[in-house]
Amino acid sequence: MALIVQKFGGSSVADAEKIKHVANRVLETQAAGHQVCVVVSAMGDTTDELIDLADSVSTRRQSREMDMLLTAGERISMSLLAMAIQEMGGKAKSFTGFQAGISTDNVHGSARIWKIEPTRIRETLDQGEIAIVAGFQGFSFESGDVTTLGRGGSDTTAVALAAALKADVCEIYSDVDGVYTADPRVVPRAHKLAQIDIDSMLELSSSGAKILYIRAVEFARRHQVPLRVRSTFSLDPGTLVYTTNPGDDMEEPVVSGVAADDTQSKITVIGIPDRPGKAAELFQIVAEAGANIDMIVQNVSTTETHLSDISFTLPHADRHRVVEALKTEQSEVGFKDVTYDDEIGKLSIVGAGMKTSSGVSAKLFGALARAGINIEMISTSEIRISVVTRADQLKEATRIVHSAFELDAADTAVVYAGTGR
Repeated sequence: MALIVQKFGGSSVADAEKIKHVANRVLETQAAGHQVCVVVSAMGDTTDELIDLADSVSTRRQSREMDMLLTAGERISMSLLAMAIQEMGGKAKSFTGFQAGISTDNVHGSARIWKIEPTRIRETLDQGEIAIVAGFQGFSFESGDVTTLGRGGSDTTAVALAAALKADVCEIYSDVDGVYTADPRVVPRAHKLAQIDIDSMLELSSSGAKILYIRAVEFARRHQVPLRVRSTFSLDPGTLVYTTNPGDDMEEPVVSGVAADDTQSKITVIGIPDRPGKAAELFQIVAEAGANIDMIVQNVSTTETHLSDISFTLPHADRHRVVEALKTEQSEVGFKDVTYDDEIGKLSIVGAGMKTSSGVSAKLFGALARAGINIEMISTSEIRISVVTRADQLKEATRIVHSAFELDAADTAVVYAGTGR
C-alpha cells in the first residue's frame, strides 16, 4: 500500500461536475489499495473574483485581511470535495492549513513554511479515510494569523505535505497530460515527456514553464519527493519528475524543453561609476525593495568616462517599486539615469544533456538569427540557456527553437481545459 498525495488545481475543481469527477478519481486511487491525501486549489477563477471584490470595497487593502479573504476559496473546494466523496459512499475529512499542521512565518501574501506537523492528517489516513487539505494556506504561530503561501501555493502545500508524510509520490493534476517540451498552447506539436530530472524541471519552472511552480519544485528537490504530473481529465500516466535516476541506462536528452516567460521587465541603470562596491549598493536597494532578480548584464566601462551600465530583469509586478527605490537613491549611488522596458520576453532551453554536448548555443542562436529575432540579453547555467527578446516575438521564437532542436511531435498536443493549471 502506497501513500499518495494528490493535488488538483483550479481548473480541475471549477464546478460541481468536475468536483464529482475528482471525487471519483480519488476514490479509485483509494480502492486500488492506497492511502490518499488530497490538496485542492480554489474553484476556477474564485481567487481572482475575491480579489475583484476586495478592490470594489477598498483602495487600501491590508495584507492580513486579504489572506483571510483569499483562503476562503480553498476552504470551499475542500469541503465540497469531502461532501462529494461522502455522497459516493467514501469517508473523507477536510482540513484547513492550520488544522493540517502547516506552520509558516508571518509574511502575509507570500509566507514561507517553517514546519509541518500533520498529526490529524495521519490519524485520518490510519482510520482508512481520505484527508482533504486546503492548499495555498498556513498559520503563523508567531502572530496567530492565517497566512497564504503566494503564487503556486497549492503546489507547495502538496509537496510539503508529501515530504512530511513521507509519501511515496506526489501527483500534481491539471488540464494537460504532463510536462511538455513547450507550452502546448504556444507550440501545438510539443510532445509529452515520460520523465524528466528534478534539476531540469527546476530550470524550466524558473524560466516560465507554468505546469509546476518553482517553490514546489525546490521543495521536492530539497526533500527528495518524487512528483508525477498528470491530467485530471485522462488516464494518461503523465510525466515522472524524478529526484534519483530511475536507472533505464539512457542518456539524458540534450534539450528537454523550451520555456517562454512574458511576465518580466528589464531595468537599465545608466552611468554607474566603475568603482568597487557600486554594484553592491545598487542591488542592495533592489533587495530592500523586495524584488527577485533573474538576469543581469553589465557593460564594460569606457576609458574616458569610467562609467558603466547594468541591466537586469525582474517580474512586472516588482518593476514600479524598484524603479522608484532606485530614483530615490540616485544621488547617493551616483548613477546618471534609470530606464525600464516592459515589452520583453524570455526564452529558455533546458536539458541535463547540454553540459556534455557541444553546438547547443550555435544551434539556438543560429535558429533565432535565421528568423530575424534579435537577442538583447543572455544568461546561462550548466543545463540552461536563456535569452531576452521582444515580447511580440516570443511565441514565434519559441516555435522556431522548438523545431530547431527537433522536439516537434507528429500529433497536436491535447489541452483539456485551457489554463494549464
